[in-house]
Amino acid sequence: GSGGFRKRKHDNFPHGQRREEKENLNPSSALMTSFKSFQLELDTRHDKYERLVKLSRDITIESKRTIFLLHRFISAPNGEEILNESEVKLDAVRRKIKQVAQELIGEDMYQFHRAISPGLQEYVEAVSFQYFIKTRSLISIEEINKQLIFTAEDREETTNMTSNSHDKQPHTWSLKVTPVDYLLGVADLTGELMRLCISSVGNGDIDTPFELSQFLRQIYDGFTFIGNTGPYEVSKKLYTLKQSLAKVENACYTLKVRGSEIPKHMLADVFSTKTELIDQEEGLS
Repeated sequence: GSGGFRKRKHDNFPHGQRREEKENLNPSSALMTSFKSFQLELDTRHDKYERLVKLSRDITIESKRTIFLLHRFISAPNGEEILNESEVKLDAVRRKIKQVAQELIGEDMYQFHRAISPGLQEYVEAVSFQYFIKTRSLISIEEINKQLIFTAEDREETTNMTSNSHDKQPHTWSLKVTPVDYLLGVADLTGELMRLCISSVGNGDIDTPFELSQFLRQIYDGFTFIGNTGPYEVSKKLYTLKQSLAKVENACYTLKVRGSEIPKHMLADVFSTKTELIDQEEGLS
């Protein structure tokens, strides 16, 4: 009937017969040996994936701290110390990336890309932000990858390498940032540049917003060339990039038209009011 119990195929076998078959399995058979090796391989890969996720989380945290430190460059009396301290922090981040590179020796990086991608994007954002403050230009992906070539310079590492020479591990490790991670990191950089614009206006610096506006416009034009042909994440970041550009350009418009009549200590308030109006207009549209 409609409410009857449907009998499954394996229910044709008595319960005791299935138990006897399970007990009669030979653990040393070729089939069981193969499945045990598969289990060991999958467990090893899963453990490595989890270690990479933890390293990526550490890279993200340290990169964010570097970005927060660099935002003090505008208001700091001696910006050179801020840049030196940021370089020390980035060296610590690169040591974490070196551990990632060591974990990926002999592995296909793209099998573990989802585990390390968030950390690499945040690192690109931090490095490009520092590079912009120093040179007022955008760092290339080649320059970033040059900094991610590591050698065993520490004595402990070299002694471990000599003692474990049978493992045939190389003395040089490298990790390449993929083009997608680079683009996503640069897209996140635009948000930091927008915040840098707010800080500079608050300090009475009127020239920096116009410089940032031109730089952000160039980045936006470059992303528009990619359009919908690129990965989904890149096209998704394009909307946020456009928001940052609109806020900076509207701030430059306000400074150009009314900058002379607004006291310097009130420029940041005008900027924040303008950005709130932009957010409301975008929300209505």
